Amino acid sequence: MSRDHDLPEALGRRLLLRGAVAAGALTAASAVPGVAHAAAPAPPAAPPKAAPYVNPLVRQRADPHIHRHTDGRYYFTATAPEYDRIILRRSRTLNGLSTADESVIWRAHATGDMGAHIWAPELHRVGGKWYIYFAAAPAEDVWKIRIWVLENAHPNPFQGTWVEKGQIKTAWETFSLDATTFTHRGTRYLCWAQHEPGMDNNTGLFLSEMANPWTLTGPQVRLSTPEYDWECVGYKVNEGPYTLKRNGRIFLTYSASATDHHYCVGMLTADADGNLMDPASWAKSPTPVFSTNDTAKQYGPGHNCFTVAEDGRSDVLVYHARQYKDIVGDPLNDPNRHTRVQKLGWNPDGTPNFGIPVADTAAETTAAATVKESA
Repeated sequence: MSRDHDLPEALGRRLLLRGAVAAGALTAASAVPGVAHAAAPAPPAAPPKAAPYVNPLVRQRADPHIHRHTDGRYYFTATAPEYDRIILRRSRTLNGLSTADESVIWRAHATGDMGAHIWAPELHRVGGKWYIYFAAAPAEDVWKIRIWVLENAHPNPFQGTWVEKGQIKTAWETFSLDATTFTHRGTRYLCWAQHEPGMDNNTGLFLSEMANPWTLTGPQVRLSTPEYDWECVGYKVNEGPYTLKRNGRIFLTYSASATDHHYCVGMLTADADGNLMDPASWAKSPTPVFSTNDTAKQYGPGHNCFTVAEDGRSDVLVYHARQYKDIVGDPLNDPNRHTRVQKLGWNPDGTPNFGIPVADTAAETTAAATVKESA
């Protein structure tokens, strides 16, 4: 994700440029004798300070994706624990997502394709239209999971018609999920998780250029496969990729291992000037960048994305985690992966500092900060 999509920052830059031009004009005019001048306008007020983040932000919503649109609103979607629908919320603030009305904008088919395991939707604005990338399986074969795309041409994603654009066809008809899209220097890419035939793993991470928002073009390359011990606990998994462009680099985060308390976040890094389609351009961090913390009582943090705070500048980490370690039965049947947000820090070398998962917000703070807002 790039700040290129965040209107408030773009507006801020334009305001600064206008202010500089105005200041220069005023200085020049002041040098002309006998000319009266109005007082210089007061500097614009600083953006209001956002309330402390409420956590959990949205309960029982896993694999969260928050898109800050050019209208200044935050659009939220995530996996519902019933795995049967795609939901959407919006708010003018991040905290407001907690109590924002939730709309079901698409439901699983009763039979056939897109009938089961509706997972990890992401909402993107591409070429003046809305797109949702998500994973789904046939109702009759629930582990035949593939990547699918919805399109909506209406400016308001809560209105209009969501058209099924079909399955994204990759090199193999194998287990695939968790697609995300981004642009870099005029080229649009899709990054996703998939099982590669002949590999001793569940999923690795792949990258391809796109011909349009639902079609890949050219080769697809493997960027990562589970190799470290922390990527192979329970299952050998690399999934849930997401990108952040900062400081002349592209950071690609992903999640690893089983979806219990071993779930954690890893990271690949590439130089912004490098060839993103060359796996050698990407370096993998040898340890997780974000993982379970017993002190904070947050377990299995993962499937993250990034957004920006209301000030249009501060980076925000979005992820899900559970509030307990011990799970009865299959973790995928446990509904309590809650959406959480926290400030993303930066190290002196220009790399992101994830810190640790934040503890739950105190009850009185939560009550004060979750006043319902109009969307």
